[in-house]
Amino acid sequence: MEEFWTNISRYPRYFISITLGILLSLASPLLPLFKRPSTAIAAVGLIISAVIFVGFTLRAMLGLGAV
Repeated sequence: MEEFWTNISRYPRYFISITLGILLSLASPLLPLFKRPSTAIAAVGLIISAVIFVGFTLRAMLGLGAV
């Protein structure tokens, strides 16, 4: 039974390492864009607009915005 709990305790570390690996692999192609101010402003604007778009889409799909 002790092996079971030891095995279960490894899953959060595995989840965190997989999540960080995915985030780093997605961010690495974008890092050169932040070296020049003009592309950095465009990249930040694109990221913010994507987050807002996903937020509005989820609110519309879940019916949270409608009164």
